[in-house]
Amino acid sequence: MTSDPIFWLSCSLILMAVSLTAVLIAAIPVLQEIARAARSADKLFNTLHKEFPPTLHSIRLTGLEITELTDEIDSGVKSASDVVKQVDNRLNQTQTQIKNVQTQSRRLLRGFQVGWKTWSRSSSRTPEKDQF
Repeated sequence: MTSDPIFWLSCSLILMAVSLTAVLIAAIPVLQEIARAARSADKLFNTLHKEFPPTLHSIRLTGLEITELTDEIDSGVKSASDVVKQVDNRLNQTQTQIKNVQTQSRRLLRGFQVGWKTWSRSSSRTPEKDQF
């Protein structure tokens, strides 16, 4: 009986059936988890399909607004820089005018001093001439 090919064939078939049954029994929980993961992925993809385009649109708008604000800040900084340059130029002009006024004032004061000294000398000499 140990050499009967039908016996060995049927033993092989029985062992194959038992092995296949064991593999299927072990695969059922795995297949259930794969099905759950597929349903979760489907829900996620539906949510992304609904939410992603508006989010991208909002991000684009935000980028445009940031660009506009950056341009406004750049123009504000440029105009502030222009104002500072104008103020600096006016200060330099004012300093130059103040130096000119100081110089003219010194000259005027010096002129008055020389005039006063000259007048004082001529006043003091005049009575002496009259006495002689």
